[in-house]
Formats: sequence, structure tokens, C-alpha cells
Amino acid sequence: MSNFSKVLVANRGEIAIRIIRACRELGLHTVAVFSEADRQAMHVRYADEAYPIGPAPSKDSYLRMDKILDVAKKSGAGAIHPGYGFLAERSDFSQACEDAGITFIGPRASAIAAMGDKAVARATVVAAGVPVVPGTEGEGSLSDEELLRVAPQIGFPLLIKATAGGGGKGMREVKAIEEMPSLLESARREAQAAFGDGNVYLEKLVEGARHIEFQILADMEGNTIHLGERECSLQRRHQKLLEEAPSPFIDDNEDFRQRMGAVAVKAAKAVNYANAGTIEFLVDKDKNFFFLEMNTRLQVEHPITEEVTGVDIVTEQLRIARGRQLSLTQEQVKMQGWAIECRINAEDPYNNFLPSTGFVSHHSVPTGPGVRVDSGVYAGFQISPYYDSLISKLVVRGDSRGQAILRMRRALEEYRIVGVKTNIPFHQRILEQARFIAGNFDTRFVEERFSLEQADEGRETHPEIAAIVATLVANQQAERSAHIIARGKRDTSNWKWISRWERMHQ
Repeated sequence: MSNFSKVLVANRGEIAIRIIRACRELGLHTVAVFSEADRQAMHVRYADEAYPIGPAPSKDSYLRMDKILDVAKKSGAGAIHPGYGFLAERSDFSQACEDAGITFIGPRASAIAAMGDKAVARATVVAAGVPVVPGTEGEGSLSDEELLRVAPQIGFPLLIKATAGGGGKGMREVKAIEEMPSLLESARREAQAAFGDGNVYLEKLVEGARHIEFQILADMEGNTIHLGERECSLQRRHQKLLEEAPSPFIDDNEDFRQRMGAVAVKAAKAVNYANAGTIEFLVDKDKNFFFLEMNTRLQVEHPITEEVTGVDIVTEQLRIARGRQLSLTQEQVKMQGWAIECRINAEDPYNNFLPSTGFVSHHSVPTGPGVRVDSGVYAGFQISPYYDSLISKLVVRGDSRGQAILRMRRALEEYRIVGVKTNIPFHQRILEQARFIAGNFDTRFVEERFSLEQADEGRETHPEIAAIVATLVANQQAERSAHIIARGKRDTSNWKWISRWERMHQ
């Protein structure tokens, strides 16, 4: 059992702030780390202590295990929370923390290693009786000749996937055997550049599939539960854009939900998993589901599960790492209402989602009933080219899916970000689509059956109004910066002086 009282957050942006807030509620002190580009970042201001760890590029700062462990020792931090990305799924970092006598707030190194390599993960869950998408199973690397020989047995179309990573890196779709050699070469090259491992495997492409994942929590004593599902089918280039919980494909089919959840728990137990994780499935049109992969960390989209279950997942992570049992049983988990999350990114949806960098001159977030914004951005903050383009996660909750959609539309309309381009228009058009409203979509919907330009056809635009608003904002900021606030000549405020004068004349 670990009774740490100080936590180092080995991350940046909104997820670092989310973790710091959870620590503060539990009375834990926090330590932030930052690169040169993040010296003025919000997570640096929120933490009790903050230490520089290197230049802006991730490889010289947030990916430097030695520097982060050194800061942990100097600051007296008894635990490290990696958030997501960076070092979150590095088994060697988990092991290095353990070797240094520091609690890693996440799974054991063995579990990360087993589920981090997708080929090993497939073999592990197959041995546990969990259904997987047909493909090249087993451990080790296969040569191009071996992959070409087995591909026709799997059947086309299929996917070439990197064993050591995610996010669409090293992934290629193959429609015929003739195009496979060149695609294997490019997939291996991209995987090597992204993950330092060019190994790939083959997986049958499930057409018309939904991407549905289950949130897992497990404590050190082997108690494992799931917190229901999240619908993550709205993707672009294998990157999630909008998520919701529960899934409209499952909705009130509680028997189907519990069957999938039981399989997710079984997969987690196969590697003696502890802490928070996610089991991802592909589900075909006939509701046949297949294990896709396990994310051995906190997910970007965890807030929607929190909103519909009432479970604070980050707090549970901290409790589990301190040796506590889960605060609830499977029978106590209830999904109530509906939650939707839109990832607000600094990118231009009208220019092939090209990242947009620069200073955020104005940032006004939506508020009101059922609206939550997790962000690490403020007016004056610089969106740099060194890290991902996520500005914030806009989350809404409603009593029903219909109410959640209407609430998200309202929240997107209220959201104001000036200085960089964002994908807010993209989310607004998606939420207007009849197929989305009906819940009739799959992982190919955005790329094959949605066009932002077509969605904008017939809509009125008012560039003159936009120009006037921009001018007013610029003028307001200029006036504000020109104001000089000086201390009054009196030793106290005018309000106190007038109250004294009134008492004297009573």
C-alpha cells in the first residue's frame, strides 16, 4: 500500500489540470513539469510546484523519463500520474518508477507490455476466450513474405496495423493483394518513425463497423468492473472527433451491454490489470463484437462516462494507486442520462483540418445547465506546433440523447475562440446531420458520407458582421491594455470613505 501525499503530473494541457484538480480534492500536493514552450501554461499555474524539464520538442522534455524521475526525487513526489499520451503507455516508464520507489498511477509494467503490443494482446485475449477480429494472431514479427502468404486466407479488404502504436500511425487499408507490397513498405516505414518499431500485423477490415469501447476499473485486489460503453465511431483518419455515452447502437439493450462488459472485464483480468483502462471493440451490423485493443491509460473521452455514471475516474485512479478498494461494485454502476463530448481542436476544417497555431486572443467558454469544459487554454495563451491541437473538451449532459444534442448545439453556438481557427463549425454541421441524429453512422461516416462544404451549402454567411465583431473585440482589448490602475491617494477605498461620512452625519 502506498500512502503518497504528493503527485507529479507528467503531462500538460487540460489533462494535467484535470489530474491536479482531483489531487486537490483529495488533499494531495501536486508537482507540474513543463517545457520551455509551456512556461506560461495553465497547468504550471495550477500546481503547487512546477519544474522545467527541457526544450519545446516532446523528445527533449515530456518524453524524457530521466528528467521527470529526477524532478520527482527532488520535489519529494511519491507518485507520478502520466495522464494520456507521452509516457502513459510506456511499460519501461512504469517499471522505472517502481524501481525508483515511486508509485506509478496506472497499470503494472507487465500489463502495459502485454496490451501495448497488439499482436501479444490478441494472443492474450484469445487464450482467455475473448473474440478478436480475424487476423495474424500470435507473438513475434512476421516477414512481408509471410504476411503476403496469409493475407488471402484472412480475406480482403484488410488492414495493415503497427503492433507498437495507435492513432492511425502505420495503418494502411488493403483492397487487393497486388497493392499490398508497397503498402507494407510504407506502413513499416511510418511505424518505425513513429514508434521505433516497424513490426506490423494484419487484421480483417470489418465493414460498416461501429467503434465501441468499455471503461474498466480494477483495484490491486483483483476486483474489476466496467462503467458501461462509449460510442467512438465518428472518426477522421482513425482519430476520434466526437464521442457519446451510452452508445445509440446499444442504448437500452441492457443484456447486450452486460455481455460486452463481461468480455471487457475478462480481457482485463487476463493480464491481471489494475487501475483505469479501456477495452475497445469493433461491432458489426449484426451486433457481433470483436476485441480491437486495450488502452492501458486514462482516455481523452473519460468525462462522458463520468457524467452518466457519477464516478470520478481520476479520483478512483488515485485511490487504487494508494491501495484502496474500488468504491463501488458492478451492481452499483448505473448509466443515467446521455453525455456527448466534442473535441475542440485548433485546426482549419475548411483546409483539410490543417493545424492552426498562434495566440488565443479571446476565449469565452459556454456555461449553463449540463455543460462542462475541460481546457488548458486562456486568452493570451499560445497554441504551439510542438504538441497536439486539442484546445478543450466540450462535454454536455442531458436526460436523453435528444436533449444532449440540443444542449451541445447551444454550447457550440456560445463558444467563442478568437486568434486561431477551430473545428467548431465541423461539430455544428455534424450535429445537424439526419444520420447522426438517428444514430445511423459507422467509422467511415465522416470520411465517406459527410462533406463540410456540402453541409454549408444554402447557409447564409455574414462576413461584414464577422468583421465588425472582430474590430470591436480588438478595440476592447486595446482599451483594456491602455488602462492604468493606480492606488488611490487615500489609505483606503472610496466605498469605506463614503460609509464613514454617512455614519458621521447620522
